[in-house]
Amino acid sequence: MSTSPVSDGILKIATQYSIYSGSIIISLGFIGNVLNLLVFTQLKLFRTNRCAFYIIIETIFNFIYQFVYISLTVLTSIYGDDATGRSFIWCKLRYILGQTCGLTTFYMICFTAVDQFFSTNHRFNLRQMCTLRLGRYFTLVFICFGIIHSTVLGCSYSIHSTLGCVLSNYVWVQYSTYFFYPVLFGFLPIVIASLFSILAYHNVRRIVRRQLPIVRRRLDKQITAMVLMRVIAYVCLVLPYNAYRIYSINFPTPRSMPMAYAVGRLIQAILLSMNNTNFVINFYIFIIFSSRFRRQVKFVLVKKCWHRWKYWCCHVNNQIEPDNNIEGRNSQMESEENI
Repeated sequence: MSTSPVSDGILKIATQYSIYSGSIIISLGFIGNVLNLLVFTQLKLFRTNRCAFYIIIETIFNFIYQFVYISLTVLTSIYGDDATGRSFIWCKLRYILGQTCGLTTFYMICFTAVDQFFSTNHRFNLRQMCTLRLGRYFTLVFICFGIIHSTVLGCSYSIHSTLGCVLSNYVWVQYSTYFFYPVLFGFLPIVIASLFSILAYHNVRRIVRRQLPIVRRRLDKQITAMVLMRVIAYVCLVLPYNAYRIYSINFPTPRSMPMAYAVGRLIQAILLSMNNTNFVINFYIFIIFSSRFRRQVKFVLVKKCWHRWKYWCCHVNNQIEPDNNIEGRNSQMESEENI
């Protein structure tokens, strides 16, 4: 296989882009996902909220995907590619883990939008349909489905001498082309999330007319706005990569065509980084578009984490504070959450 300086240069740019973008996304993702877990698990306001439960599950799978992405970034820095064409096990495992996390994350966004639509609906019977117990059941069922589906599809990948790690079975190629990427991974979650987030936003605009506690109204408005912005970002980031995956599965570029292969690698690196942003962007969208979420983050970091750390590690003169004082302080802190 003959190469040219131009194709080698493009490959080098693609490799460097993958390394630097991967490092940035991993760093931002770790910080954002940790802060997301802190806020949604530490505040009583979110502990019984179904949308918060879906966001927590999504964040956990974002962490799992981060480990896969760290592996890809490290391998790219060592070998110049993601090494899926070098190891038979890694070829399959990379896609199994990635697709499991991707399916779970994207459909948790759908569950959040659907649940917010029902919880803000003016009809009492619709609001009562969705419960936290039912949400946990559906989440468990879907996670099991995602693991089984991704395992079956991932096992159909194999290493080709000139194409690398690709789908080798014609049936699975057709399935991925006409159903998995355009429908199950693309059109279906996009339509569900977009439709129900818009309907939820329409519901919350009429929420003032309903006799609800002010804390509940504020929470519904906050989560609806957060979910809507999350869905918009999700749609913008996932569509280009899905289109590229459909094309690359049907028209893989062999290494014997160095220029086309190099350009394909660069396009893949750019679109993959956009798609991976979906797994790190939650916290930053919430904090940008929700002033109330910014106050909640500040409250958790300052009033809970910092004060708790300061009490246990930096207590003056090693004096032990009575338990009743601690309980009083915690009660006062929890009462501030609804502000």
